[in-house]
Amino acid sequence: MALDTETLTHLIDTVRRFVDERLIPIEPRVEEENAIPPEIVREMRDLGLFGLSIPEAHGGLGLSMAEEVEIAFALGRASPCFRSLIGTNNGIGSQGIIIDGTSEQKTEWLPRLASGEVIGSFALTEPDVGSDAAAVALSARPEGDSYVLNGTKRYITNAPIAGLFTVMARTDPSVRGAKGVSAFLVPAGTPGLTVGKPDRKMGQRGTLTADVMFDDCRVPASAVIGGVAGRGFATAMKVLDRGRLHIAAICCAAASRLLDESLAYARERKQFGQPIAEFQLIQAMLAESRTELYAGTSMVRDAARKRDAGQAVTLESSCCKLFCSEMVGRVADRAVQIHGGAGYMADYPVERFYRDVRLFRLYEGTSQIQQLIIAREMLKET
Repeated sequence: MALDTETLTHLIDTVRRFVDERLIPIEPRVEEENAIPPEIVREMRDLGLFGLSIPEAHGGLGLSMAEEVEIAFALGRASPCFRSLIGTNNGIGSQGIIIDGTSEQKTEWLPRLASGEVIGSFALTEPDVGSDAAAVALSARPEGDSYVLNGTKRYITNAPIAGLFTVMARTDPSVRGAKGVSAFLVPAGTPGLTVGKPDRKMGQRGTLTADVMFDDCRVPASAVIGGVAGRGFATAMKVLDRGRLHIAAICCAAASRLLDESLAYARERKQFGQPIAEFQLIQAMLAESRTELYAGTSMVRDAARKRDAGQAVTLESSCCKLFCSEMVGRVADRAVQIHGGAGYMADYPVERFYRDVRLFRLYEGTSQIQQLIIAREMLKET
């Protein structure tokens, strides 16, 4: 449900103030402690950030895609860990239930995801399963009116703090590929489900990932999303366009923050008796970054509007994900270069963002996977 212009503007302004006054100042603490302070999580809940894309009927804000990316443009200027905390609740952790879930599943989980009472976690990747997502090996063996899950998931975002896992598992080992995969809703604390130690990562501290192990983990048949086995992968594919547009918007927001930091530093830092912003080679790097940022935000807004209009945007969403995730990497590299030696020091945000944004080219489909999708969609048109 689209908001009226005044309400949307107020929401965007509120998120911007929250980012500037609460999130950005606390970034060094999050980096040091590798955790988002509980008071910040409470404030995010109060702002409704966990339910941006969940329908109003289930306690969320019910934002359209175009509205969601505008919020992402504002929220993503802070460390990516804050967005990551709410990402699954607004993305695959809720959208699969919204699209294909039973009425009972919607009633039980969507209000709790929307409020942030429950943190969602999407468990797809495995030790030997990454880009080839249809090769899921974690097994879900039917036994009477239950399924018994066995196997391991890897690099699972929010796993250490999650209250609900959306687990992709193979229910029919005789069927190769996507058709043998089902999606399960598995609450944390279910016997047989254990979470490993938090991973040590290059960046995005405060975003907790870990292995999730299933050892004869028994769940009722009612845990299958939609109540029908074999549709889990198809459900996941239905929500990828939205997720990729959201990530593309976050990449643009991070690029905006990096550009702001670069411009401010270039105005203040003096060499040869003048601010380095006066040097044309510095100006060239600033101009290239601003141009690419403009292109990225324009792409995202266009694709979001098309999706809201009911158009198929698989090609456009992959174009956005590919361009924006690669773009923010280039902007981050220029930001460090503009800062010179200071850009390599942890005292400056650009050093942290340089590490943080590298992940965007890997998850929600690597850049190479996006290229394949784009080419595939192009070939369909001819």
